[in-house]
Formats: sequence, C-alpha cells, structure tokens
Amino acid sequence: MTNNPVLVTGGTGTLGRQVVPLLLAAGRPVRVLSRRGRAAEDGAVGDGAVGDGVTYVRGDLLGDEAEAATRLDEALTGVGTVLHLAGGPKGDDEATRRLVAAAQRAGVRHLVYISVIGADKVPLGYFRAKHAAEEAVTGSGLPYTVLRAAQFHDLAFAVVEKMAKLPLLPAPGGVRWQPVDARDVAARLVELALDGPAGLVPDLAGPTVYEMDELTRAYLTARGRSRRRLPVRVPGKVGRAYRAGANLTLAGAEHGRRTWEEYLAERLTA
Repeated sequence: MTNNPVLVTGGTGTLGRQVVPLLLAAGRPVRVLSRRGRAAEDGAVGDGAVGDGVTYVRGDLLGDEAEAATRLDEALTGVGTVLHLAGGPKGDDEATRRLVAAAQRAGVRHLVYISVIGADKVPLGYFRAKHAAEEAVTGSGLPYTVLRAAQFHDLAFAVVEKMAKLPLLPAPGGVRWQPVDARDVAARLVELALDGPAGLVPDLAGPTVYEMDELTRAYLTARGRSRRRLPVRVPGKVGRAYRAGANLTLAGAEHGRRTWEEYLAERLTA
C-alpha cells in the first residue's frame, strides 16, 4: 500500500466528513483542501494545520486563478490519489478544470470524481456543470474513476422541510427521487479510491424510488403533522426530463443500504 497522501477536496462538507475518517481507518494519510483551511483553537486559520491525523490546506478552486493554481500545486505535492468532492450550486465545471490542470502538472495517478445521476440528461444548470466537470476529468488523460450518485438524504430533507412549511404542500406530479445516504456514498468512494482507476462505474442510488409527494408525506408523518396537498406540474424540458426519470437509474445501478425512513427516524430523534 502506498504511503502517499490522498488529497480530498470538499473534505469538510457533508460527504467529506464521512470520507476522511474512512480513509484514515484504512491507514491512508489525508490532506484536505478547504476554502477556509482549519480553524485553530484561537480562531485563526492556518495553512498546513494538522488535526486528528489530517493535514488541512487552504485553497479556493474558484478564487483568483493564479493564486488557486499555486495553492493547488502545493496541496498536490506528493499526492497519488485525489478525491474531488467539492461542489456547489455553480462553478463545478471551472473548479474541476482547474483541479485537473494541477493534477496533470503533479502527475496524479488516480483522480476520483463524484457526479450526479442524470448529469448528461437533466437540463438544469447544476447538472450541466456536473457533466462538463465529468468531461474535464475523462478528457484529461489522467487515470480516473467517476461515480454518479443520486441526491443525498440530506438534500431531500432540506427540500421537504422547506416545502412542509408552506400552507399548501406542493405535490409535483411525476417527479421521482431515489435518495441515497451520504455514508453509503462515502463508503463506495473510499473503496474506489483505494482500488485502481475504473473509469465510469455503475451509478449509486438509494434502495427505493419515491414520488416527491411520498418523501414529503413521510417527513410530515414523522413530525406528526399534516398539510393539504396542492398538485402541480413542473413545466418545460425540466418537467419532461423528471417525468421520464432522467434523474434515476432503474437498472444497472448499485444501491445504498439506508432508506429514507431510516434516515428520517435517525435525523428527527438525534
């Protein structure tokens, strides 16, 4: 087993917080790239700070381009494998292109990227950026692995929690989700990172497909609440894509273990 550190972008996010401990448990040194570095006890933020066996390096993939390149070159020194988990509502394509360029300069041997199911099919800016990021990885010449995952339980929870606060509960007809637990995604990503480059691997989705209305009603039931439903139809190309199941993988996918109901029970009793 190589002793080269694994660089994790987005290592302090929802997915990264699950991935990093698993890498450490596997005996791999971990280096985390974060926009804010690591906060010390006095509140300062430093580069190269070390805590809990992890080296934290400050760097913003979407910041000043020259500074970002310098920070990335430093962060990638001696790194063999990169897990690119950082993401946001905008800019994933540009952030990934910058990371890919730095990984090429550093001679990275394995770049692992987390994408989203339907990246090449759902006509929304977030999905398009994810697809462009995939193309940056697959066209880089670097050995790579790309995993497409369904929306996380955490995102589904945030969406239904907001919807449930409305006086009438929107029920978008034909919109289905297959939410997956971030812990299941993290375990699969670490497995892939510790193995060799595998290209585009089977999608990872949750164990059950739900109508959006089912997700919301399960949340309300768990909360002991009820709301009147307001059937709505998502218009245009986006609505057609969702009704066609472009965001789903109904065959040939791998599946996480934790269900939406299990996640709700855990989240609401924590």
